[in-house]
Amino acid sequence: MNYFTRMIRLIHIQFVLMRYNLDELIFKTPWFSPLRFLKFFNPWHWFSNSQLNRGERIRLALEKLGPIFIKAGQILSTRRDLLPDDIADSLAKLQDQVAPFPGDQAKKIIEEALNVKITDIFREFDSNALASASVAQVHAAVLLDDRAVVIKVLRPNIKKIIERDLDLLKTLARIANRYWAKTRHFKPKEIIDEISHTLLDELDLMREGANASQLRRNFQHSTELYVPEIYWVYCRTNVLVMERITGIPVHNILALKTAGINMKNLAETGIQLFFTQVFRDSFFHADMHPGNIFVNPHHLEKPQYIAVDFGIVGSLNTKDQRYLAENMLAFFKRDYQRVAELHVASGWLPPDTRIDQFEGAIRAVCEPIFERPLKDISFGQLLLRLFQTARRFNINIQPQLILLQKTLLNIEGVGRQIYPDLDLWATAAPFLEKWLKKQIGVKAFLRRIKENLPYWSEKLPEVPGLFFDVLQQTKEHQETLRFTKQNQPIPTAKKSPTKTYFFLGLGCGLFASLIFYCLTLY
Repeated sequence: MNYFTRMIRLIHIQFVLMRYNLDELIFKTPWFSPLRFLKFFNPWHWFSNSQLNRGERIRLALEKLGPIFIKAGQILSTRRDLLPDDIADSLAKLQDQVAPFPGDQAKKIIEEALNVKITDIFREFDSNALASASVAQVHAAVLLDDRAVVIKVLRPNIKKIIERDLDLLKTLARIANRYWAKTRHFKPKEIIDEISHTLLDELDLMREGANASQLRRNFQHSTELYVPEIYWVYCRTNVLVMERITGIPVHNILALKTAGINMKNLAETGIQLFFTQVFRDSFFHADMHPGNIFVNPHHLEKPQYIAVDFGIVGSLNTKDQRYLAENMLAFFKRDYQRVAELHVASGWLPPDTRIDQFEGAIRAVCEPIFERPLKDISFGQLLLRLFQTARRFNINIQPQLILLQKTLLNIEGVGRQIYPDLDLWATAAPFLEKWLKKQIGVKAFLRRIKENLPYWSEKLPEVPGLFFDVLQQTKEHQETLRFTKQNQPIPTAKKSPTKTYFFLGLGCGLFASLIFYCLTLY
């Protein structure tokens, strides 16, 4: 996208803000507050529609601005502890009530993708969208063998629209990185790249189907989470056909209570499912806003969630899992020194960070918050305060943790809607402590050896050859030293060949003994 196109898009954004009388948000910033008088030249300010409250105006503006802005609204809608109720209620409609595109157009996309007539595959097809979101919409249908399904269809030209806004965001990130030094340690370019990668992946429905299949396998025998089956023969990059599920939307609190669902158990199960995905499987549903979560009405005391929309998933490596678990536990044990040490050890803060100074800064933020009951503590508020504090220490936000942070905020928001007295950390702490115990100690050490045993046994026959090569190199080194002229000594410290042989032999012996011991575990 060239400079002219970017300017046109920026003008369009400002035009939409003016259209819904939201330009006042810009004039409230320090840079533009002196120009506040300009809003009176906005013609929509003269004839404002008093029937639309501020929440509705924000929602409509985000819809007009496109998928990326709608995604932002979806995330914000779950944070009722951060937003007024009227805005949160309006933004919640962005989760599955975005204006659909015509059903006939969806039907044409399906026929072109599968290269057949609709009637050749489906006995019934509903042209009215069952749900409509920012990237795709869903239609109900029945296969010829009477299986009820839903068909997810990408919006027309959605890739071009998203690429246009991503290009604009990347340009703004480069400008911020170059001219605003305070943002450099937040890595705006890397963050936008990560968002870009995630959104573009979401446009491949074959990838979404693969994500759903993986999550379904992970919870195949679970009574806490159900994942619908994917019908691969009817799937393409822009069309996804899956089993149709029935359940109560998780945001319909009245319906959940009327059905007799145990709300406390439901909220706690949601937290447990999140931590199970992150720490047990290292594969988690990263778009768990209320529009993507349903509750099985047939499981009352032990509620079962039903998840849909698997376009965005995340994973963490073992190192990130370990640091994340230890950080969370240290926070709520008020071990601020440990928190500071973990931030430096994990690379989230520069290695020259003064531990004592960062520890003091964390204590100043956390102590007033932790004086309240844990059920009244918002992890979202805590994160915001900590990030503000960490700016002074040049915190290095990890792009791979963005999805995790967003998902945890979504889960907390949903849990608090279901059960306002939810004690998130009383639910999470036992899980984290149990997981950490499995990562340390003799049993964990032996388990990792057992996991690597097939690879080691494959490489074991090569050990004698490697041992011989080391001995040969040692012999050649000694011969070189022997024939070196006395007036040109090699400035290398002599090594005792006896010690070399001893330690090599000892290492091989220990390795062989370890292999033998592990074989006895099978």
